Amino acid sequence: MVFKQQTFHEQEPTVELENPPQAALETLVAEALGVAGGIDATDVSVTVAGATVTLQGTVLRPGEVTRAEEVARSVYGVEQVHNHIRAQQNF
Repeated sequence: MVFKQQTFHEQEPTVELENPPQAALETLVAEALGVAGGIDATDVSVTVAGATVTLQGTVLRPGEVTRAEEVARSVYGVEQVHNHIRAQQNF
């Protein structure tokens, strides 16, 4: 019996990671938002593409919008933040 290296149309197969680096970064940012003071991130979602973080959702006060962005930027590996969080109260 002869074993050959696996190929797909004469190309080496690519192995996809079960937990890609973006998922780890997403988790780090979400955890940082969850424990950070000055923000209730209960209704904030975090998505990551490469090293760019997108924040979406709602918070109670306008100050929490900027605080969420500061926290996300402080996480190692984040290069850019797109902040689409909206404040429910405008005072």
